[in-house]
Amino acid sequence: MEWTQVFLPIAISFAITVTIMPFFIGYFQMKKHGQQIREEGPKWHNSKAGTPTMGGVVFLIAIVLTSFLTATFVKNIVTTTLFSLLFILVLYGIVGFLDDFIKIFKKRNMGLNSLQKLITQIIGGIIFSVAYAKLGGDHSLTLPVIGELPLGVIIYSIFSIFWMVGFSNAVNLTDGLDGLVAGLGTISFATYALIAWKQSQYDVLVICLAVIGGLLGFFMYNKKPAKIFMGDVGSLALGGLLAGVSIMLHQEWTLLLIGLVYVIETLSVMLQVASFKLTGKRIFKMAPIHHHFEMLGWSEWKVNIVFWIVGLLMSLITLFILY
Repeated sequence: MEWTQVFLPIAISFAITVTIMPFFIGYFQMKKHGQQIREEGPKWHNSKAGTPTMGGVVFLIAIVLTSFLTATFVKNIVTTTLFSLLFILVLYGIVGFLDDFIKIFKKRNMGLNSLQKLITQIIGGIIFSVAYAKLGGDHSLTLPVIGELPLGVIIYSIFSIFWMVGFSNAVNLTDGLDGLVAGLGTISFATYALIAWKQSQYDVLVICLAVIGGLLGFFMYNKKPAKIFMGDVGSLALGGLLAGVSIMLHQEWTLLLIGLVYVIETLSVMLQVASFKLTGKRIFKMAPIHHHFEMLGWSEWKVNIVFWIVGLLMSLITLFILY
């Protein structure tokens, strides 16, 4: 795949997203369907109440259309790997869509319950694992210094399901500030795009490039002050896809560095809950940790920029270790 072809999926996905998004925002504003702000969140976020959400629907459509369009015109790109990754993207997107739909259109504070979301995510992970096995995928982990760690089909499948469910929810927890996940996601998928290009896995590369274009287009409307939020439909899908990409590239461990911000956000919630239940005290002023920094007086832009820099540095370190 030549460099001239690399920019095509980015441009197509970007164009689709920025073209459709104004109509999507306009529809939500007309129907007065907007984001419900949690009472336990920062009080200054109350001004965001009523902001249209579910913007992830638009860039997911852009990613899928772009991937198929590009794959059609590039030789040997329409593969089982491509379909497997898009399957996870769409399935996890549907889970998020149903959750958002119930909250927004049914006027319920809670959408799908945790068990319903978890079961669906696990089913998606199982189907993905079966497809990976059919592809003859390597059921071992390649770790720095240690090298190959053989796990076998069953243990690796359990790991991959945990990986996808875990990072899907991790990205979902991170999506709490205007533009934060759009920026982090662009960095993460750009890093995996480079890894996929180095490995000549052009089917994975095309999807990563399509995501970059979609997120850049979405950021135009999601940067502070956000005109629209991505919703669970976008964040759950992006997290599941990130994990799937790391598996298909057989670089699973890299997601711990490339996705370090998502990991820290998740750990902050886990530590906060555990500490409060065990001691009655909170470690952070508020969790996830991006709210902790807000409570310290940081602006949303400052939190975003610092978190983006961390994501970029970790991605550069990952590439340095690999190459």
